[in-house]
Amino acid sequence: CTGTGCPRRLWMPHPWRHSRPGWMWLWAAWSAGCFPSEFPSVFCRLKQEQEYVRDEFGKILERERVSSNEHLTRAILRERAATEEERQKAQRFARQLEEKDRELKKHDAYYKEQLARLEERSAQFYKVTTEQYQKAADEVSARFKRYETQPVCADLQGKILQCYQQHAQETLSCSALASQYLHCVNHAKQVSVGILLLE
Repeated sequence: CTGTGCPRRLWMPHPWRHSRPGWMWLWAAWSAGCFPSEFPSVFCRLKQEQEYVRDEFGKILERERVSSNEHLTRAILRERAATEEERQKAQRFARQLEEKDRELKKHDAYYKEQLARLEERSAQFYKVTTEQYQKAADEVSARFKRYETQPVCADLQGKILQCYQQHAQETLSCSALASQYLHCVNHAKQVSVGILLLE
């Protein structure tokens, strides 16, 4: 280091040197004659390189910022797309559920209608069948009551039975009663046939 105003131990740590910005210290050192005369060009070149590095570093930071923004934008778009897709899936599923519910309600109404018709037909059939059965039962009952008669020649039957009991060894003694009984039975048959023919 040359020059009368050159600070001692220029390249060693010194409070005076570190108390000022780097370029001010360099300029002060050059002014004091501590550097050759070509120092301004070197200083300018150093300053240009420093500005170049600063610009390049700024460009790198800008590219990183743009890239980060692009990544963030793509991530947001992907998230929005996924959210929109999920929303559309949920809407489609909801529409399918509504359609299925309408279809089930339609089938339920149809089955209820068919069941009501079957119940109505069953009630009508039961009513008609019951009426027909009751009518037939009444007719049969009336018919049997019409032909219901007392035993034929019941008095002669009793006399013949008594005669045979009293004359067990002399059955011929009861022949007259037997003849009367047969005549009575034949007469009753003829009367019954006549009544049927009149009907």
